[in-house]
Amino acid sequence: MTALTVTFIIKQALNIQGHRSMAKQEKTVWFCNNCGTESSKWMGRCPGCGEWNTMVEERRVAKKSKTSTFESREDVVARPITEIETREEQRIRMPSEELNRVLGGGLVTGSIVLVGGEPGIGKSTLVLQNILSMRGRRILYVSGEESASQLKMRADRIGRMNDNCYIVCDTSLESILNHISIVNPELLIVDSIQTIASDAIESAAGSVSQVRECAARLLRYAKESGTPVILIGHINKEGSIAGPKVLEHIVDAVLQFEGDRHYMYRILRSIKNRFGSTSELGIYEMVQKGLREVTNPSELLLTQGSDDPLSGIAIGVTLEGVRPFLIEVQALVSTAAYGTPQRSVTGFDAKRMNMLLAVLEKRVGFKLAQKDVFLNIAGGIKVNDPALDLSVICAILSSNVDIAVPRDVCMSGEVGLSGEIRPITRIEQRILEAEKLGFSTIIIPRHNIKGFDTSKLKIKIVEVAKVEEAFRALFA
Repeated sequence: MTALTVTFIIKQALNIQGHRSMAKQEKTVWFCNNCGTESSKWMGRCPGCGEWNTMVEERRVAKKSKTSTFESREDVVARPITEIETREEQRIRMPSEELNRVLGGGLVTGSIVLVGGEPGIGKSTLVLQNILSMRGRRILYVSGEESASQLKMRADRIGRMNDNCYIVCDTSLESILNHISIVNPELLIVDSIQTIASDAIESAAGSVSQVRECAARLLRYAKESGTPVILIGHINKEGSIAGPKVLEHIVDAVLQFEGDRHYMYRILRSIKNRFGSTSELGIYEMVQKGLREVTNPSELLLTQGSDDPLSGIAIGVTLEGVRPFLIEVQALVSTAAYGTPQRSVTGFDAKRMNMLLAVLEKRVGFKLAQKDVFLNIAGGIKVNDPALDLSVICAILSSNVDIAVPRDVCMSGEVGLSGEIRPITRIEQRILEAEKLGFSTIIIPRHNIKGFDTSKLKIKIVEVAKVEEAFRALFA
C-alpha cells in the first residue's frame, strides 16, 4: 500500500468523523404548534393538549455541555417569608382609562404585557394612539410588520404626534437589543413577537423555539432594567395566542382585543394579570381617527331612535367582570320551510339556547320543535352570563306569539331545567344600572334581593320564581 493511498484513507476517516460530530450537534425535535409540547418524534395527536396534526419539525443545535450547570450568586439568599418586605408596585398611567382599568390601575414598571387579537382588529392602533399621547417619556416602538412610513401614515390618521416616540423597523433580536441600549427607552413596544427572530436559534421566525427565546430575552431585559415591555401577538383560528402556550406563562399580563371586524366595537379583556383582576374589560369604538373609549357600554348595545315596539326583542342586564350593562337580545321564530328546523345563534352559547328551547317545550308547553329559531346578541359581542337566560326565552316567546315586550322593561335571571328562575350574583348593581338608564320595570328572581333597601328606588321590581310568572308579568 502506497503512502498516497494511506493518506487518502486517513482523510476519508477524518471526514466521516467530522460529519458524525456535526450530526451529533444538530438534533431534530417536534413541537406542538398549539400548546408547545416537545417530542423527539412526530405524533399524530399531541400528548399535551390532545389536538391532531399540530406537531411541527424544528432543527436544534446542541450546545456543548459545561462543567457546571449553574453559577451560584452571593446576592441571592433564601429568607423566611415573614422577613420579606413588600412594596406597592409603581405604575405608569396610560392615557386610556379603559386600558388602565383592564391593567389594574396602570402599566407596572418592569412588567411584560402581551396584547393579542385577530389580524386587523386594531391592536397596533390601540397601542400606538396610547404611546403618542404619553408626554415626557422616551418610547421605542419596534415594528417587524410595517415600515416606518406606514406607521407615520397611521399616526397622521390618528392625529397625534410625539417627539419622544422612536420608531425602528427590525426583526433581529440582537439588533433590537442594540437599539434599546442606544435609545434607553422608558417603554418598549414590540409589534409583533411572531416576527422577531434570534441568531442563536436556527429555526424560522414565529416558531415555538424562536418565540420562547425572544420572549425570555425581553423578559430578562424588563426585569433587570425596570422598563415595561408591551408585546403584540396574533391569535390563531381557535382563538388562542398564536405560537406556543408557553408565551402566556412567561408574560405578566395577557390582554385579548376582540370583536367582529364588521362591527365598529371592540372589547379588551384581561385573560391573565399578575398585578390586577381578570374580571375587568374595556370597550372601544372604532372610528376614523382611531379608537374611542366607550364609558357607557349600554349605549352601543341598545337600539336607539326607534319608538315602535318590535316583537322578538328583550332587554337583559348582564355583567362583564364588575361592570353591569344592558344588552339587547333579538330572536326570530318562524315555521321551518325545509322540514328540518334550523337553530342559528350569534353571540350566545348554542347548546344553552337548545336547553332553553327544551325548557319552553317541556315545562311551559310551547311547541317549537318544528320552527326555525334565530338568536342574535346586538352589538356583535359574545355573552356567557347565565343571567341572560330570562331575556333569551322572553325574546323567543315574543317572536313566537308576535307580541312586543314593553321597551321600558328589562330582566335578568338564570333559568333552570325545571323552569325555575334561579338567583344571580350582584343583583344590586344590575338594578341600579337599569334605573340609571331610565327603565321603569325590572324582572328578577324571587328572594334575590334580601337585605337590599329598595325603598329609595324609582324602578319597579317584579320578582318571579317560574318562567310562567315572567310571561304573565310581561304579557298580562
